[in-house]
Amino acid sequence: MKKKKFNVGITVIYIVLILWALTTIFPFVWVILNSFKPSAEVLTSSFSLPKEFTLMNYENAFGNMNVLNAYKNSSVISGSVTVGVMFFSSMMAFALTRYDFKGKKILKSLIVASLMFPVFSTIIPVFQMIVRMNLANKNIAVILPQIAGNLSFATIVMMGFLSSVPIEMEEAAYMEGASPFQVFAKIIVPICKASLSTVAIFSFLWSYNDLFVQKIMISDNMKFPVSTLLEDISSKYGTDFGLMAASVTIILVPVLVVYCFLQKNIIKGLTAGAVKG
Repeated sequence: MKKKKFNVGITVIYIVLILWALTTIFPFVWVILNSFKPSAEVLTSSFSLPKEFTLMNYENAFGNMNVLNAYKNSSVISGSVTVGVMFFSSMMAFALTRYDFKGKKILKSLIVASLMFPVFSTIIPVFQMIVRMNLANKNIAVILPQIAGNLSFATIVMMGFLSSVPIEMEEAAYMEGASPFQVFAKIIVPICKASLSTVAIFSFLWSYNDLFVQKIMISDNMKFPVSTLLEDISSKYGTDFGLMAASVTIILVPVLVVYCFLQKNIIKGLTAGAVKG
């Protein structure tokens, strides 16, 4: 057997990646360990293992802080935003890559240009519209602005993928008498699973972590999503570090679960269509 030659470049790359992984994982481990400590122990020995594991912080979080209710609100909001963005972005990308119509180039330019406008610049008129429609303090008050805010990025990702997909299958389906909706549902959507997964995970994470829109649109404590609840806990119980660590751990769980299930498709979805053959 031939011995593999020692490669300095590959070794350096692995060392850098290992160090990067450690610096990324350490904060998660640190927060989780501190969530099982009393606040006094967090202050005196935050970088050591718990002397005695306690679930008191989690009992306090679930018992007194309405964490489960906040989870429900976040699930409804982020789930609705994710589904809405996937649906509308895929339909927009399908129309913009498969049909020719007047103003198509202008519309594409406007979609790209809309990425330059942060949510902060439009929040006042959006809030006024929400109030006029009597939607304030309701989940829909967060869902609609977040769908609009994520739609441009999602549409660009979907357009990049669809532009590289051959049109022959769709033409064959049209020849067999399929309608545009049937082509979209039975051909385009299955083909776009990788890009749709990318859109789903980014939309979910942005919605889940979007404290700004949540704080503006919702002021009722019982309607708080988890990110807003964490901010509320930090303002009221900022010195209870054990409770803060437990709250952060609870809020991180859905993010890690979503990422673990969809991570295989993130890079594949982002790079699909980047090089046209």
